[in-house]
Amino acid sequence: MPESGQKTTQGHIAGSSSAAPGAVSVPAARRAGLLVTLVLGGLTALPPLSMDMYLPALPDVTRSLTAPAATVQLTLTACLAGMALGQLVVGPMSDKWGRRRPLLVGMVVYVLATAVCAFAPSAELLIAFRLLQGLAGAAGIVIARAVVRDLYDGVEMARFFSTLMLISGVAPIIAPLIGGQILRITDWRGVFHVLAVIGVLLTLVVWRFLHETLPPERRQEGGVGQALRTMRGLLTDRVFTGYMLAGGLAFAALFAYISASPFVVQEIYGASPQTFSLLFGLNSVGLVAVGQVNGKLLVGRVSLDKALGVGLSVILLASTALLLMTTGVFGEVGLVPVAAGLFVLMSAMGLAMPNTNAQALMRTPHAAGSASALLGTSSFLIGAVASPLVGIAGERTAVPMAVVQVSCAAAALACFLLMCRPWRVARERTAP
Repeated sequence: MPESGQKTTQGHIAGSSSAAPGAVSVPAARRAGLLVTLVLGGLTALPPLSMDMYLPALPDVTRSLTAPAATVQLTLTACLAGMALGQLVVGPMSDKWGRRRPLLVGMVVYVLATAVCAFAPSAELLIAFRLLQGLAGAAGIVIARAVVRDLYDGVEMARFFSTLMLISGVAPIIAPLIGGQILRITDWRGVFHVLAVIGVLLTLVVWRFLHETLPPERRQEGGVGQALRTMRGLLTDRVFTGYMLAGGLAFAALFAYISASPFVVQEIYGASPQTFSLLFGLNSVGLVAVGQVNGKLLVGRVSLDKALGVGLSVILLASTALLLMTTGVFGEVGLVPVAAGLFVLMSAMGLAMPNTNAQALMRTPHAAGSASALLGTSSFLIGAVASPLVGIAGERTAVPMAVVQVSCAAAALACFLLMCRPWRVARERTAP
């Protein structure tokens, strides 16, 4: 690994008239680093924007479309499933054709699907176009991760993922706040109008500032068959699969909170959409803050596996506390203790999410797009399964949310310990 932690492919960030198309000197690429970071941060912020801005409107959608809560929650599941399946397609495409073209096509389709969602007359049609919205929006998620793998390696990649968490973490902080304020002046359809405008602006920024990072000589040859063989090879790597499953299950615990919290906070504890938005934003601040502690203080001083293990353990402890509270073991509890448990759970994601991505992608420099697709697809598919389970007992109990979180957190920790076997890696590093 180079001492700078950055690869020569970083020279493909911006264009230059004195070099091959898309190539510049490394110093020039580094000067463009902040701009590229902001663009990648915007792409990774798109999923929380699409999800979280819409959350305060879920009860409004239920009333407007005269649909049960479980059906309306399927609009979240559809978007999540679309993002999962879309990554599985776009990732290998970006390994073959480069990062830029698939990304721009996906962004255009995302804008069109979002605009149609704003005029959906029924829950069924809204679910269908949320699926398409997710399929198209997947391009931003998977290609942003692949671009990071193109540019960075090792500890530097872990630090960059934590930096991206800082930028993209602003989205879940402000998205519910924006959604709550939109509901003051219009209905839930206005949320999709705003998302469409954001999509247009982000598409223009990508078109103008994000140039190709995967040179032709490093692209994968072959079609669908080759892509499937590449993915199969990645899945036979036990350690990669362990990180993939640990990250996906941790994300499912997070998404159980995302899909259930509007009903838990507003319907069970009687909070307003604005109060829910503030609590959701506070939890996101915790996630971002811990992510920055991980990137600025822990990475390089503490092994990534150790930080990851602590994060998964705290998620399990917080979800267990939530289960005990919601089942009445501590008697009748109010909003404050439950909100505190959710805050701890969300904050611990700042240790789990960047480190699972970094550890998995460090093993796959030869197929970053396909590896990124598998990481994203597993997370979103497991999250899509978890989403409807949290509402299986109706809107008046938070127990299913806590059960899903405990189950996912325990399974994530088990996959990490049994498949990645971090103690063996530590022992190998300390051996003569």
